[in-house]
Amino acid sequence: MKSPLAFLLLLLLGSVLPTPVEMVEESLLYPYGPAQSDRQNPKADDGASPEIPISMSFTFYGKDHRSLYVNNNGVVSFGVAVSQYTPDPFPLADGRPFVAPYWGDVNNALRGDVYYRESQDPGLLRRLTRDMNQYFPAIPFTATWAFVATWDRVAYYGSTSQKVNTFQAVLANDGQVTFIMLNYGMIQWTTGTASGGNANTGLGGKPAQAGFNSGDNKNFYNIPGSRTEAVLRIGQTSNVGVPGRWVFQVNDFKVTGVPTESSSDCWL
Repeated sequence: MKSPLAFLLLLLLGSVLPTPVEMVEESLLYPYGPAQSDRQNPKADDGASPEIPISMSFTFYGKDHRSLYVNNNGVVSFGVAVSQYTPDPFPLADGRPFVAPYWGDVNNALRGDVYYRESQDPGLLRRLTRDMNQYFPAIPFTATWAFVATWDRVAYYGSTSQKVNTFQAVLANDGQVTFIMLNYGMIQWTTGTASGGNANTGLGGKPAQAGFNSGDNKNFYNIPGSRTEAVLRIGQTSNVGVPGRWVFQVNDFKVTGVPTESSSDCWL
């Protein structure tokens, strides 16, 4: 359990540190934020959204889900919120199903915002369809639904620096096939101090985990470099030939790993 006193000190520190320099939105990331009518998570260490009902069932390795949570610590989960801040490698022994663009000790009470929205916007769906058809040309897919969760310039627990991370998870569905896309903008830290990291550098200790855990103990993926210092360079890696982007088909057991063609040179 994190110390309440330490948390209050962090809040006070966050109120006096200068605001991070405004950054141009990464073109790799899908549009997000207030201009997209996104909802916003509370400013709370280890917090989460309320349970979010979704209008279209999302199939995640054979199981259909009609709701999800967006967790401040870099996870989109099904069935249960995730407050855990020090990541474990996949597969998880307790079977929690979730997608982890960057599972680490985010503290958006100190700095940054966590946004999310369900969308059937035609422009967004066209972009998703084009991207998935490019990466998986053998799989017929026309997106009819999407969910976009974005961690925008978020700080780490215990931070005494200006270091922030921006990353995103996009869930896509056409009624039969489902995909998850993980997008990475600026990544400057790997670890909060409660996970053994350095307060000034955001490095060391037990670094962030990225990938997904289906909950069945068979279908999971640890993006190379997860839980090592190499995860800091995740924005330079890919499984689809686009540095900073990882994409997985997740509706059933046909695809348990990732495509390897033209991608090995982008791995960590």
